[in-house]
Amino acid sequence: MEKKKYSSYAEIERDLEILKVEKEIYYQKMLLSIDKTKESILPSKTATLIGNLYKKVFSGMYGTILKMIIPYVFNWYLNRKRGD
Repeated sequence: MEKKKYSSYAEIERDLEILKVEKEIYYQKMLLSIDKTKESILPSKTATLIGNLYKKVFSGMYGTILKMIIPYVFNWYLNRKRGD
């Protein structure tokens, strides 16, 4: 990286101000990223999404059929012979 040569203190101060603002921008981006990650991991959000998915999948005629079939499939899976 080539060293920059300054001809006045005003240029130095301007570059320092620019670096200070860039540092603050990166810091705020990092905080926003952390907040978004926290929001996506919260159990309440996950539970709400699972609840909405459950309602969507198990509503209507297909939901009734799935509710009847799932226990049989689950029992078959648990009772199948090992090693087959």
